[in-house]
Amino acid sequence: MSFCKDCFKGVTHEGTAEGTWETINGVNCYVATPHKDYPKNKAILFLPDAFGPVLSNAQLLADDFARNGFKVFMPDYFGGDPFPIGYLTGEAVTLDIPKWISNHNAEFTRPFIDKLLVALKEQGITEFGATGYCFGGRYVFDLAFENIIKVAAVSHPSLLKRPEDLEKYAASSNAPLLINSCTTDEQFPHEAQAQADAILGNGKFAPGYKREHWEGCVHGFAIRGDLSDPKVKAGKEGSFKATVEWFAKL
Repeated sequence: MSFCKDCFKGVTHEGTAEGTWETINGVNCYVATPHKDYPKNKAILFLPDAFGPVLSNAQLLADDFARNGFKVFMPDYFGGDPFPIGYLTGEAVTLDIPKWISNHNAEFTRPFIDKLLVALKEQGITEFGATGYCFGGRYVFDLAFENIIKVAAVSHPSLLKRPEDLEKYAASSNAPLLINSCTTDEQFPHEAQAQADAILGNGKFAPGYKREHWEGCVHGFAIRGDLSDPKVKAGKEGSFKATVEWFAKL
């Protein structure tokens, strides 16, 4: 796996999380439930970045999706060992980053998602949307390849093979795809954005494709962006709104 420096940078956001922690089929999950009535057969998989579901920013976003009528499940696919939040808060952290990355490969992380899906299907959930940030964007693509999810949204996705994954998406997935892209992103740069548009845009991908571009933003903006910067604040809020609207397809 190959990350960029911006995968581990950003700020924490203020707010009080309202969701609950549940262990579902052995998987620790942050769960956000709407206060109003919602379709019990539908759910959103929130697939977080390297900081995992313990990051308050991710919890607050999950709560916001719940406020818009979606039951949200955010699995801890790092097995209690996410990237240290101290990298965002400025605390002293000692970490062997290459070792952390190698220890949290697909063989380690993907089974947590699969176990959660088994349990949710047993609960009667039949339709899933997925939103993925950075690391989680990779899994949105994988779940879409397998047509496990009905609707897909990614924000500054990491670890994609280009253009291979975009071509595979076009050939194998039935899930409408939203991509929230930005100005500065080593993981999904302008070349990749153009490739996505060329392969999936202009009606070429029948289920639906849309790419939003948030000017002045950097990889990580949708979940770890500095909200004191007006452009980043607009990108964070705009990408969330675009994703909520996209999930109307679920």
